[in-house]
This record gives sequence, C-alpha cells and structure tokens, in this order.
Amino acid sequence: MLNILMNGVSTRSYKQVIPQMADSVGISKSTVSRQTIAAAEQALAERLARRLEEKDILVVYIDGLHFGEYCVLGAVGVDAEGHKMVLGIHEGATENAAACKDLLEDLVARGLDPKRPRRFVIDGSKALRSAIHAVFGWQTPVQRCRQHKLRNVLEPLPKEQQKQTGALIKAAWKMEAKPGMAKLRKMAEWLEQEYPDAAASLLEGIDECFTINRLELPLSLHRGLASTHLIESSQSGVRMRTRRVCRWRADMPGRWAAAAFLETEKNFNRLMGYRDLWALKAILQGEPLKAKQAIA
Repeated sequence: MLNILMNGVSTRSYKQVIPQMADSVGISKSTVSRQTIAAAEQALAERLARRLEEKDILVVYIDGLHFGEYCVLGAVGVDAEGHKMVLGIHEGATENAAACKDLLEDLVARGLDPKRPRRFVIDGSKALRSAIHAVFGWQTPVQRCRQHKLRNVLEPLPKEQQKQTGALIKAAWKMEAKPGMAKLRKMAEWLEQEYPDAAASLLEGIDECFTINRLELPLSLHRGLASTHLIESSQSGVRMRTRRVCRWRADMPGRWAAAAFLETEKNFNRLMGYRDLWALKAILQGEPLKAKQAIA
C-alpha cells in the first residue's frame, strides 16, 4: 500500500485501484492514511537505521529539500564500486548548522567512520560546510557544486554577457587549481567594476570549486563529482512521489521523505565513471597517484 501511494495514487483513488485489499485494511481515506503512516514509520525505523560499518563509502552528497515550511536534509553516499544508497535524512525547520550536524552525527553513530578520508559534495551552504568540518575534521575535502556556483554568478549579469562569462568559468575549471583560480580572480576584478554581486559570488568559496582539480582525479569522474546533480536527481524522485500532498503538518515531512527516498533508491544507477573510483580511493588514502596514471 505504501509503494502504491509512493507511485502517485492518492488516498481518494485507493478504493478504485486495489479493492481486493478492502477486507484486510479497509478502503476509506482515513484507514489508508493510518496504514500508510504505520508503514512509513516502519520504513524509517528499519531502512534508515541500517548500519554503515561495512559500506565502503567514498563520496557523500548532502542537500536540503523543502516541504512547505519544513526542511528535510538528505544524504546519499557512493561506495567504491559506484553504487549509490540513501545514508540518512534529518528533519528540521531550516537547513541550519545544528540540523546539518545532527544528520552527520547520526551517520557516525551508525558506523560511518569520521577518521576515514572521504569526499563531500554540497551546494555551497555555509551551515553544511561548518557541520562537515565539525564532525569529520577541517582536512575533509569538500567540493562546491559548480552548477549552483555558475547560476549564482550569471544571474546578476545581462543576458548578452551570460554565455561568454559562463564559457570562461567552465574553461577555468578545466585547468589545474592554481592557474584556474588565478583566471577566475582576474575575471572577478573585471566584473567588480559593473557587477559587484557577480564578482562576490565568483570569489566566494572559489577554492572548493577546484577540489577535484587539486585531488588530480581522472576526468571520467569530474562530471559526477563536480555537482550535487546526483542527490538533486534523487530529490526529483521524492518530489514526484510526494506531489499529491497538499498540506504539510509537522509530523509528515520526515516520514514521507524517508519513504519516497527509499522508493527512489530502487532506481539508482551507478555513478558515472565508477570504474575509476579506485583512483579516488587511493588519493584519499594518501597514495602517490597522478591523474595520468589513473586514466592509463
């Protein structure tokens, strides 16, 4: 019944869709709602409490999803074989540092070793970055989502300048970290004259946009590890499965998000370029490895 509701059937349509279940659970909207709450709470308790000690998680993507006035933080991990899995969710009023830290501490409590090197990908939230550093240490590599950065820089610019500026930023991201950042700082000096907001956005967190460059990762991994698209794609599945909910109460977002995330997880594919994740693992462990060796 929970799976049926997660796939877009409202409680009002339940009677026509599965009348054969009438004798066991009833067909009224209120009965279905009660049964769904019980099933979702069980899914939340069982699936999102799973242990993580045996999971070889190399990359963690974190982002927030809003349900009305409520926010649910989600974490999706990628293991050394490229398999994706929902690591956890945390419901909070906003995407603040306390909520972010609670989510990460829950992952640690369930076995995600904070001393083991791994890589985080976030949208640029200062609260998220602060929580990652507090729980996993300041040495933990964090990649700023380049797509979010690009949108933030281009938004204040006139439309006729956006295409060329975007192309120059993308070209700089393909360079080694030091000369690439130098190019963007020079661009920010030019933008500062007429578009100070765009310049400030370009400079903010500039070093974290080049994390994949500094790690000298194979180019095959850049697309999957340079943005939060992976978790945003998961969130699209969550939105699709919760689109019929019209009014959100305080006890609903976490339950619905958990059930929808886990249903969406069934359709996860491997990370693009997953065959080269061994290179990321070696680099995180401090082994001497260059990008050219990894590609070879």
